Amino acid sequence: MKVYPAAVAVLFAAGAPCAALTAFVPSGARSTPPFAASSARLSAHAGAETKEWAAGAVEFATPERYTIDHPSNNVPPHIAELVGRGLHLKEDHPIGIIRAKIQEYFAGLDDEFTVFDAEDPIVTTTQCFDDLRIPPDHPGRSPSDTYYVTDETLLRTHTSAHQSQHLREGHERFLCTGDVYRRDEIDASHYPAFHQLEGVKLYDEDELKVQDLDHDEWIESGQCKMIADDLKKVLEGLMDHLFGPCEKRWADDYFPFTEPSFEMEIMYEGEWLEVLGCGVVHTEVLSNVNMPERHGWAFGLGLERLAMILFKIPDIRLFWTDDERFHSQFEAGQITTFEPYSKYPPVFKDIAFWTPEGYVENDFFELARGVAGDLVERIECTDEFTNPKTGKSSKCYRIAYRSMDRSLTNEEINELQDNLRDRSAELELEVR
Repeated sequence: MKVYPAAVAVLFAAGAPCAALTAFVPSGARSTPPFAASSARLSAHAGAETKEWAAGAVEFATPERYTIDHPSNNVPPHIAELVGRGLHLKEDHPIGIIRAKIQEYFAGLDDEFTVFDAEDPIVTTTQCFDDLRIPPDHPGRSPSDTYYVTDETLLRTHTSAHQSQHLREGHERFLCTGDVYRRDEIDASHYPAFHQLEGVKLYDEDELKVQDLDHDEWIESGQCKMIADDLKKVLEGLMDHLFGPCEKRWADDYFPFTEPSFEMEIMYEGEWLEVLGCGVVHTEVLSNVNMPERHGWAFGLGLERLAMILFKIPDIRLFWTDDERFHSQFEAGQITTFEPYSKYPPVFKDIAFWTPEGYVENDFFELARGVAGDLVERIECTDEFTNPKTGKSSKCYRIAYRSMDRSLTNEEINELQDNLRDRSAELELEVR
């Protein structure tokens, strides 16, 4: 397996859920893949490489790089501070452990996959959207969903943003892992920064022997079915590698960049869980990189989702904590059950306001994160109505504040709540 540290990657500086923009994430295979002979060698090699990747990623941990003075810039300081943390590069962090186990599995396959683990989180709109057939009016391109650095560059919303780059560079089998950023709701399983792993494999033209087929003929062809079957076999083996032998099921899905597209679920501890999305790479995506005659597959998955399931971590905010009580529980290469250490109670506060025309919930959630940071555990809408006489609409939200490492006082939460009420005017919200 080839490993490319950050210095090798092509960098895009400024001067990779909308479900379809989640690198496929929501979210007869070999039950014992033949990685045993190479796993020890890989682990020793990966340990040295991880230190190189982490060193290379340091240059991205520069908040002012993302909060530049530009009319389209909407990256708040609390998001800029998260960039460059490199959680997926830490060998003894749950995110890094899952990333390493996935790479270990692919190292044991017959094909050799190049690994990209520390690429610039700033990508172009062409990379993130246009190359992947995501139309200009797609809601995922809205500033209410995406963090823009300029009008043409942004913090990647999915690792698929690097797919066209690597295909143009001549890489035909690769894994790409990184931190991605998206405005989202606030609860235990959603956070504006998270990690994805993308995989791509192209087939040799001689292997497929595809004749001149139009789009519909290709979708119905035996070669397209062969690629889809191979993809499913590989990913079923990956799930067995991570979870042990388990029951799986497939459902058809839709992503702009693959056709046909699929979603995989596994039966784990008596429950069906969505674990990833995938599909045959869309012919237009390959045409966009001047490879119209080539075909292959791609998949994407969220590392936090898998880590929360396997380590039984109840709150996504914990991945970003500096608390040693969290980090001391994990060891490179080991899946261990997380032992909760926080017994601190939540503090609940309500806020109600009249909403302006065009109100977007994500904007309010982002405002709340900017005021209270990770002290905001959950925000849920508890009431909404429209005044029949004025036509004005009102929403009421209940905010749960909770710290992972200390008790919160009513005084400090009242101060945060007052600040949030005052700053709501920035969104033209009329607090009731």
